[in-house]
Amino acid sequence: MNIQSVAIIGGGTAGWLAANHLGKALLNKNVSITLIESPDIPTIGVGEGTVPSIRKTLQSFGISETEFIKRCDVTFKQSIKFQNWLDKNYHGNNNFYHHLFDPPSPMGDDLSDFWLQGSTKAYADFVSSQHAVCEANLAPKLITTPEYQAVQGYAYHLNAAKFALLLADNAKQKFAVKHIKANVLGTRLHQDGSIDELVLDSCDEQKFDFYIDCSGFESILLAKALKVPFVDKSQQLFINKAIVVQVPTEPEAIIPPYTKATAHQAGWIWDIALSNRRGIGLVYSNAHLEDEQAEQKLNRYLNGRLDQYTYRTIPMQVGYRQQFWAKNCVGLGLAQGFLEPIEATSIMLTDFSAGYLASRFPTDSHQCESLSVRFNHTMIYAWERVVEFAKMHYCLSDRTDSDFWMDNKDTNTIPQGLQQKLALWQQYSPLSEDLFSKFEVFNVENYLYVLYGMKYITKAPQLTPKSVQVAQRHAAQIALRGQKLTESLPGHRELLQKIHQYGLQKI
Repeated sequence: MNIQSVAIIGGGTAGWLAANHLGKALLNKNVSITLIESPDIPTIGVGEGTVPSIRKTLQSFGISETEFIKRCDVTFKQSIKFQNWLDKNYHGNNNFYHHLFDPPSPMGDDLSDFWLQGSTKAYADFVSSQHAVCEANLAPKLITTPEYQAVQGYAYHLNAAKFALLLADNAKQKFAVKHIKANVLGTRLHQDGSIDELVLDSCDEQKFDFYIDCSGFESILLAKALKVPFVDKSQQLFINKAIVVQVPTEPEAIIPPYTKATAHQAGWIWDIALSNRRGIGLVYSNAHLEDEQAEQKLNRYLNGRLDQYTYRTIPMQVGYRQQFWAKNCVGLGLAQGFLEPIEATSIMLTDFSAGYLASRFPTDSHQCESLSVRFNHTMIYAWERVVEFAKMHYCLSDRTDSDFWMDNKDTNTIPQGLQQKLALWQQYSPLSEDLFSKFEVFNVENYLYVLYGMKYITKAPQLTPKSVQVAQRHAAQIALRGQKLTESLPGHRELLQKIHQYGLQKI
């Protein structure tokens, strides 16, 4: 049977990202796409951090970066600044590190081995000029830099609700995606177990050839209709709750060009600055911290002002579906799974999954079996690598002030793949060859920033006099470039104000 109609169940960032990816891929292939969104269920609306790959995605959708920045309260994100992830008794005021978005060692020769000889500089500061730019709260580009181009690598912070609306407008206007407001009351299945039709509250049954489940934690199609089991990862990643709040800011307040991630005794706090407010969330393990204690911690972070704002608690089931593509249905976003918000993995995995699906979308139902095997194999690999990378932030910590941090170092909670990598990296600094798959979610530079930001001990190799000279010259060039950039790049808020006034140049 030819696939001529596709239903996307659920809106929000996941649903509308899927609508744009599929709409663009299927626009001239005689396939209709309908997004069905509940008028009663609000989106989670707290996924406000992205990674640099989102720039390529938005540009491919034909979305103006200027319009995106203006409509979605966007600020630039050049890094994640991890604070208090190490023992304060040993590291004092230097207990922070940056996971930068510019790759380290931009001159071509990896400076990691030279840094390991005993540099007193922070790793990120040593290998990248972006460290100085972030610490000075500067923008990653100039007003004359064209849309989506950069002086320094960047992603975005954004208002998730407004972002979904922008994506919705783009999908409907450019890719002819239909939009229905209705609640899905149930499903009817074919004899082979695939989904035949949806039962909606606003009309009679609706029949489609293919279904995308973007219904969030509820997972109406994958979990409820198709009974796909859940793979629990809570024994490796302990974070399972979040208290979220939005805090207004002064019109001229400094906007950090990075996400703040501040660790506490049983988790951490994200702090994302938009142009007019901060989105803040305290995430924690409720096996290590009572709910009341978590609220007290967040209240202290906000200087005793938590009661002045509306806040909510979000429970999180940690893990992913055993299959992401079952029969004629693919799950995306939270319907696919959830692994705490560290490193902005939720939007990243959704964007990656939707783009991957769109690149090999079936034209008839007979292709589903082979394509689903390919899709599931790739996505399980990607999710497992995210589990490893997230876990690395915790198990490398030298904090011993609570059971949470001690439990995270228990080898029984560390994925075997990560244990093997860490054993290798005790002897050698990471190389791209250590990550052998095309579908690595995080690249070697991501591991380097976190590994050496957390002061992981790697055996320092013997260097030749010539390699030392080259490394010294490159390190000096990076330091000089950082100095020049801090003198030439505009302040973060200053650039955003100019973009709102004048706009960026089109490419």
